[in-house]
Amino acid sequence: MSETHALPEYYDGSGLYEIRIKGHLYDRWADRFDGLTITLEENGDTLLTGPVMDQAALHGLLKKVRDLGMPLVSVNFVNPGRAKTQEVKS
Repeated sequence: MSETHALPEYYDGSGLYEIRIKGHLYDRWADRFDGLTITLEENGDTLLTGPVMDQAALHGLLKKVRDLGMPLVSVNFVNPGRAKTQEVKS
């Protein structure tokens, strides 16, 4: 079971995000994601982590992932008070 929480009216979408994609991102593409930390994980995924200014910027990043042709696994907003996101499974 998942929970839904309303966002405050002033929320503009800025914050820290983790974008997980299937496959390892080659070094030549790293400059497309300037400002994000790129972590190549042992399971073969790539984790892009970093600040995103607003929803428009987030959609721009997702468009770049789409243009690479790499499957998008997940997009998570990271609570600034936590080092890592927590997944809730039912």
